[in-house]
Amino acid sequence: MLKRLFIVIMLFFAPFAMAKSVANNPYAQMNVAADQLFSSFNTEKQHIAKNPDRLKDLVKQNLLPYIQVKYAAALILGGEYGKATKEQRDAYFIAFENYLVQAFAQALSMYNGQTYQIESEKDLTNKNIVSIRVTLVSADKNQPPIRLDFQWRKNTKTGEWKAYDMIAEGVSMISTKQNEWATILRQGGITALTEQLQKLASQPIKPESKA
Repeated sequence: MLKRLFIVIMLFFAPFAMAKSVANNPYAQMNVAADQLFSSFNTEKQHIAKNPDRLKDLVKQNLLPYIQVKYAAALILGGEYGKATKEQRDAYFIAFENYLVQAFAQALSMYNGQTYQIESEKDLTNKNIVSIRVTLVSADKNQPPIRLDFQWRKNTKTGEWKAYDMIAEGVSMISTKQNEWATILRQGGITALTEQLQKLASQPIKPESKA
C-alpha cells in the first residue's frame, strides 16, 4: 500500500520536477521550443494556408514563453529606459512583445520543411550567459545552411534560463534594432517608438514565395 502511494505521489510530482529541470537548462529548453514550434506548424499547415495570422498564435504558444521579452526590450532602449515613466515602459513592453510575435511569425511563414540541428550541450558551470547555435538545413543541397545563434541569460535569483537575442549569420537582432530605432527614440522618445511598434505588430502575416 505504501509502495503504491509512493508511486502515485511520484507520478503527480514528476511533471513539475521535469518542468523545473528544463527551465534550468537552456539546451533542453531550446530543444523543447523547436520541437513544439515545428510540430505545431506541421499540424496546422492547412489552417495556416487559409489564415497566415494563425502563425502569431503558434509563436505566442510555443516560442514566447522562452524569451526574456522585457530584458531584450530594455537593452534596445539603452539610456532612454531610465528617462521613461513606469506607465511608458509598461506600454512599450507590451508593444515590443506584440512586435516580436509579428516578426517571428513573418519569419516562420518562410519555413519550407528545413530540418534543424541544435548544437551539443556544453558545461554551464558558473555561466550566466550562453550562446546556442541552431542550424537550419534545407533539403535542397544548393541552399546553404542558415546559422542562428540564440543568446540565453540565466536569472540569478530563480536559476531560470531564457533567450534574449538572436544572431543571424553574425548579425545581432538587439544591435540591429538599436541602430534602426535610434532616430525615433532620439526625436520622439519611448512613446514614439511604442506607437511605431504597435503599427508594425498590427500588420498581417504575408507569406512570400518559398524557394
